[in-house]
Amino acid sequence: MRIGEIAALVGVTSRAVRHYHHIGLLPEPARRANGYRAYTVRDAVLLARIRRLTEIGLSLDEVRDVLADDAGRELVEVLGELDADLARQEREIRERREVLAALLEAPPTSDGPLSPALAALLESAPATGSPAAAKDREHLALLDTAGGGAGAELYAALRPLAEAPGVAALYERLDELAGAAVDDPRIAPLAAELVAAVPDEVLAVIPDGEPSPKGFGRVLLEDYPPAQREVVRRVMEALAVRVRATRGRSV
Repeated sequence: MRIGEIAALVGVTSRAVRHYHHIGLLPEPARRANGYRAYTVRDAVLLARIRRLTEIGLSLDEVRDVLADDAGRELVEVLGELDADLARQEREIRERREVLAALLEAPPTSDGPLSPALAALLESAPATGSPAAAKDREHLALLDTAGGGAGAELYAALRPLAEAPGVAALYERLDELAGAAVDDPRIAPLAAELVAAVPDEVLAVIPDGEPSPKGFGRVLLEDYPPAQREVVRRVMEALAVRVRATRGRSV
């Protein structure tokens, strides 16, 4: 292959290829008798790897370090890794298109854009004017966008809980604690009832290490006033114990 051919194959410009040669990131290939560079499949694989690493945000110096660590690997291994990465990208694109399709079919909401699974969960929940319930919706929308291990399986497991008739009353009791002190006697019993309301099916799909008052959990806790924060903190701690117990770990 000539430089224009390898550039077109990988999806970069000839100028980029020359720049990678200039900085020593992409070794110069052998030249034909006429002076033209003659690129091989291995050159194309290396160039594709450089493109992929830069696209995910690595600097060229960081790319150089990664490539140095991979030196000496078999071509079939590198090709397999690239194929797996392409499959991942195809899956992500398919999932994004599914979200877009759902958005095009349904009218926009204040919560959106949401994944189809979360949209179905929120649609199944009874209408309520509870501020605590509204906050829960906001947190789920944030989790849906930011990731954190949430997915269709978790939302499906939450559906029976969202539809349970007693949940509205629990939200109302949480609303009543909006201006309460952190030592309010209503905190402990409400936290216990909230924990008891979560079915085992939900625990089975909670990602490892969750729920936790760190990361996303910390952001969630900071969104509540003191008494409500204490309720949610206790719920998170108790659910973490239940999760570890269901997975055979010591508490």
